[in-house]
Amino acid sequence: MKKIRFMDVSFRDGFQSCYGARVKTADFVPALEAAVAAGTDNFEIGGGARFQSLYFYCQEDAFDMMDTARRIVGPDINLQTLSRGANVVGLVSQSRDIIDLHARMFKKHGITTIRNFDALMDVRNIAYSGQCIHDAGVKHQVVIALMGLPPGLKESYCHTPQFYLDKLREILDAGIPFDSVAFKDASGVTTPVVVYESIKGARKMLPEGTVIEFHTHDTAGMGVACNFAAIEGGADIIDLAMAPVSGGTAEVDILTMWHRLRGTDYTLDIDHEKYIEVEALFMNQMEKYYMPPEAKEVNPLIPFSPMPGGALTANTQMMRDNNSLHLFPEVIRNMREVVAKGGFGSSVTPVSQFYFQQAFANTVQGPWKKITDSYGKMVLGYFGRTPAEPDPEVVRLASEQLGLQSTTEDVHDINDRNPELGIAYNRGLLEKAGLPTTEENIFIAATCGAKGIAFLKGDKPLGIRYKAEVEAEAAAKAAPKQQSTQKASTAKPAKSGMSNYIITVDGKSYNVSVVEGTGAVQSINPASPVASAPQVQSKGEGSPVEAALPGTVMAIEVEVGDTVKEGDDVVIIEAMKMESPVKAPKSGKVVSIDVAVGDTVANGDVLMYIA
Repeated sequence: MKKIRFMDVSFRDGFQSCYGARVKTADFVPALEAAVAAGTDNFEIGGGARFQSLYFYCQEDAFDMMDTARRIVGPDINLQTLSRGANVVGLVSQSRDIIDLHARMFKKHGITTIRNFDALMDVRNIAYSGQCIHDAGVKHQVVIALMGLPPGLKESYCHTPQFYLDKLREILDAGIPFDSVAFKDASGVTTPVVVYESIKGARKMLPEGTVIEFHTHDTAGMGVACNFAAIEGGADIIDLAMAPVSGGTAEVDILTMWHRLRGTDYTLDIDHEKYIEVEALFMNQMEKYYMPPEAKEVNPLIPFSPMPGGALTANTQMMRDNNSLHLFPEVIRNMREVVAKGGFGSSVTPVSQFYFQQAFANTVQGPWKKITDSYGKMVLGYFGRTPAEPDPEVVRLASEQLGLQSTTEDVHDINDRNPELGIAYNRGLLEKAGLPTTEENIFIAATCGAKGIAFLKGDKPLGIRYKAEVEAEAAAKAAPKQQSTQKASTAKPAKSGMSNYIITVDGKSYNVSVVEGTGAVQSINPASPVASAPQVQSKGEGSPVEAALPGTVMAIEVEVGDTVKEGDDVVIIEAMKMESPVKAPKSGKVVSIDVAVGDTVANGDVLMYIA
């Protein structure tokens, strides 16, 4: 009987998939201690979104979190993190010196293995980062990034077993040093057949004894089947998680997979009773955190619009924060076209975020009216080569709107020339802010930008969503609706045999006529404005500057009295990890500013007036 090893990804990908990566270290430490005592010797502990999120939302330092984890597990247990090739742990690709600094800093803070992938499967992006990881004395796990394509697309090569094996051959031919190979499906949409054929083929290509690991999510309900296909194809290790961060958008539960292997030629070889206790403890520790319902859902539509489990709840959390969650279904529907026209890069961060941002823009601003910065740079080649050629019309629009030409140049060369990237530039930012110029701080500034600098200066807003707070918010929102419903139910029925009601839905009033005794709605018409609640008129004069998308005001670039030219940036709005400038619609003087930094705005809200 073959013993199948597993990596417990609860404390990185589980958190990212279920809580938007927003979890305090002290709250999961008891579960980590218990898992070690139960026999787990392999953990994913950081990287990916669990680096930036600690600074953005959790008021914590990611390097301190890694140090704490190493102290708890001892010197011998494997602690693994996730890196995005040239992007390391952010959405922006970096210069060579920052990529090298990433490997050295993670080694310094107790990391054993770095899983290293490129969403576009441009082997150039894996080669340099992989060499840096190896040179730093960290084990390098090189990745083949998987994704199932939505049906009906005219694409017969990308994301087939042959495509993946060709990429593996490129990695071998490039002489990239690695210690193991991972096949990683962040969306959970690759079919079991493709998983089996890809890993079976890889086993024949790789040197004898090479460890193969498989990673998938259960977002589309295929996690158990794909894990078993990987095992039968020759995988040595599979990624699993513990409740409450297992199943749905996260990975298959350890106990579920143990049960699946009973009576087969494979085993996880665990004491299941111990893991039942560990999961109970872990669930108790996480009880205070709000878990959005979509985190635990198996969504049959995901294969048609691949959205990674690790990005789905991070995005829905941000949409909740920006009061735009109602747009989520339409954004997901728009993902399919965005993926196809973008060149079929794997839907995994950062590319999944580029896809989501563009689908979001297509939803709120109209199809292809606005090419987002990152998606546009991707189709133009500034993150590397996409698996297939992007749509020519989208490339043309991106070039026009971003003022850039297409390129096939190595992204490292492009970034090394960028004066606003690299160690020297970020050291300068720290010096200007009066902050220590440690290597850790340089890396934080490079990968977390202005928010990282703010964190180091002591500006640490808490962005965790606790269950009690969410329930209180929901109760507060429900109270006015309940009052409206009570008022509507006391309305006297008309003599005509119909009951006429005025109801309020999302702040809008409607006249509703219902036939007595049937419940059938005869008509729904906008109600006349209620005299006691007149609309508040803005005191602004001149031309309004309106938000083109819902989000949070990150920066205000002007002051009252400033003179601006048409097209100047006046406000920066952040939505979906995307900073979008709002431009002046005309030249003139700023006569009023109606928002403040940190305000949440809706599409069409007035930000300021220019006369």
